[in-house]
Amino acid sequence: MRAIVSIFVIVVVVAIIAVATGFVNLHGTSGSLPQVSVQGGSLPDVKADVGHIDIGTTNSSVDVPKVDVGTVKKTVEVPTVAVHKAN
Repeated sequence: MRAIVSIFVIVVVVAIIAVATGFVNLHGTSGSLPQVSVQGGSLPDVKADVGHIDIGTTNSSVDVPKVDVGTVKKTVEVPTVAVHKAN
């Protein structure tokens, strides 16, 4: 393992010296970014059949405690919820 690392270090040092002294001359051309064209699009069209919920009140008779011992029947509004499935 130690020998492999030593050889790698020697190769890197020789490459740096070769470039620095001009023995190896690296030339290249600059690259360019790709040309991109954007055209208008459209959003996806989504249709959904969903159910609806009816919320309301109905009158119902419930036992309501009285201040003295006993109960009295009173009519009060009680909330209702009805859920209907989609067609």
